[in-house]
Formats: sequence, structure tokens, C-alpha cells
Amino acid sequence: MFPSWPIRFHHHTPVVGSSKSGGGGGGGEESTDSGSAANTLSTTVPESPVSTKPSSSDHHHLQPPQMDGAGGFSQSHQTAGRQTPEKTLRRLAQNREAARKSRLRKKAYVQQLESSRIRLTQLEQDLHRARSQGIFLGGGGVAGGSISSGGAIFDMEYARWLDEDLRHMSELRTAVQAHLTDGDLRVIVDAYISHYDEIFRLKGVAAKSDVFHLITGMWATPAERCFLWMGGFRPSDLIKMLISQLDPLTEQQIMGIYGLQQTSQQAEDALSQGLEQLQQSLIDTIANGSINDSMHHMAVALGKLANLEGFVRQADNLRQQTLHQLRRILTVRQAARCFLVIGEYYGRLRALSSLWASRPREALQMADDNSCQTTTDLHMVQSSQNQFSNF
Repeated sequence: MFPSWPIRFHHHTPVVGSSKSGGGGGGGEESTDSGSAANTLSTTVPESPVSTKPSSSDHHHLQPPQMDGAGGFSQSHQTAGRQTPEKTLRRLAQNREAARKSRLRKKAYVQQLESSRIRLTQLEQDLHRARSQGIFLGGGGVAGGSISSGGAIFDMEYARWLDEDLRHMSELRTAVQAHLTDGDLRVIVDAYISHYDEIFRLKGVAAKSDVFHLITGMWATPAERCFLWMGGFRPSDLIKMLISQLDPLTEQQIMGIYGLQQTSQQAEDALSQGLEQLQQSLIDTIANGSINDSMHHMAVALGKLANLEGFVRQADNLRQQTLHQLRRILTVRQAARCFLVIGEYYGRLRALSSLWASRPREALQMADDNSCQTTTDLHMVQSSQNQFSNF
């Protein structure tokens, strides 16, 4: 009925004589009607579909949002503008955290290298000082002897452990002085226990490669070697030192500590007797070997000598168990003071060794003179005793 294409209307040219100024009412009405018709045609004629078709470049921007089943906008359209910034911010936060951890690891690695360098310099100075005084380290006391690779690795690890020990001591001392809660203080004390577990693990690895380096105490300072027992401290002696430093103690705690001291002493005696038997067996094996079967006896001696590793391991296990038992008997604040006393004691022993190694040569000369005078006095006393014995 209606054409598919809009009808083009032709606008009629208005009559020349019909103007508003010239004439009667008919002319005015014709002019008004023609103008109204033109205006009506101009407003009712639709535009061509070609002119209203959006361009391909604007198609994406003009696409209406999708509607969900309830008649509203879909959730993906509502959150499209919000998800992208959230993902970006989360990714940026993860990158910043990864960069921060990387910087911390790098800083810790640099500090570890610097501490190792300082420790190595100190070891070189100690070695130079010892050689200047006629003392030679390593190689069983033989001049020019070299330390084994396993012993050298353990010395480096032990130097690192000492640096960590200073940090733990400072943290523990600050926590005790700050009167932290038992919960916070327990975390620090448990970390210090784990720190001691680390040195026993390192000694176990070193015992496999060079047990003589551990049992002779070449990794420790001279003053520490005076109190060495099977490559470490005697647990019973440590308990004796701590008893007077941990007052006040309850009656139950005193009984527990004395019981721990007694069991430690019994275990120490058993290990000492076993080591003496091993030494005597080695003496008999080496001394009784003839020239013909010397290789056989040496192989047997090597097999017996390998048992030294077991003795050192058992001694370290006893030391480790003693520390853990003390932690269980004491309260968290008493345990904190206990580990402070242990750390300060061995720190003083190391300081005493440094003072001994750096004492002036005049003191060495005076010590030699005193030793000579003491020897002379002993000879005089012995000679006088011999004279009296003749009567």
C-alpha cells in the first residue's frame, strides 16, 4: 500500500503577487498556508536510511549494553570498568612485594659476604700472630701442615654461626630488658634454641669429613679448648655454672635440674670410659702388629678409629638434649636468662683468648723468666728433700 522508498515532494514556488504587504485577506491566507505546508513537509519527511546509518568506526561505541534476564544491565558490563583497575593494582602490588623481597635477600647476602670477609681477615691475622709466636695450627700440630677441606668448611660455617649468635644475643637481651609478654619472649627463646640446633647439625656434617678437627677443638679459641670434652662443653659443668645464675628456683625446678645434672654426669662417664677403651684398643692393635701383617693391623686400626665419629655424635646429642631439657624445666623468662648467661660466658672465653694472643712481648719474656725461676726453685726443693732423705 505504501511505497518502500519515501515520496519526494516538490515544493511549489509561492505566487509572486502574494506578499504580506500587498493585498487582501485571500492573499495573506494563501501565503500562510503555503508556508505552513512547507514547514509541515520539511518536518514530516524522514531522512534517508543511508544518511542515518552509523559508520563502521562508530559501530563499537554505539553498541548498546546487553540486558540481563531481569531487564537490567548485565553484571559483566557493570564491573568491566572496575575489574581491570583492580587486577592492575593487584599485579602492581605483587610486583612491589617481589621487588622488596629481592632487595632484602640481596642485602642479607651482601651482609653475609661482608661478615665472611671480616672473619677471614681476622683468621688470617690470628694465623699470622700464631706463627710469629711459634704456634702452628692445623695438620696435627706439624709446622707447615694444612687444614682439611671439611675442617675449613666447618670453620667458615662456624664463623657465620658466631655472627648469627651475636644477633640472637642482642635480640634476646633487648627482649628481656623490654619486659615483653611471655608469648613474644617464647618466640625469641625458641628461635635461639633452633640456633643451637643448627651448630649441632653443622658439627654432625663436619664429623663425617674430619672428626679429628672437631675432637681436637682446632675450631675453637685456646681458652675454650681448655674446657673441651669430645669436641664441645661438658653438660654437667654447664649446669653447675647455671644453677647459681638462675635464682630464684622452685623446689620442683631444683630437683629437675639436679636430676638432669646427675643423668648428664652418668652419660659423660659412660662415654669417657668408652673412649678410653677405644684408645687402649688402638694402642694394642698398633703396637702388637708385626712387620709381616702390618697392613692387616693398620686396616683394623682404621676401622676402630672410625668409631670416633660415633663418640662425637653421642656427645653432641647429650649436649643438645641438655639444652632442650633446661628449656622444659625453666620458665620462659628463666630460659631467656639461661641462654644469656651461656652466651656471655663463651663470649668472655673468646675475649680472654684474644687478650692472651695479643699480649705484649714483654709479658711473654716475664713469663719465661718466671717459669725459669720456678724450675730453679723446684730443683732446689728436690735437692734439699734428697739431702734430708739421706739422713
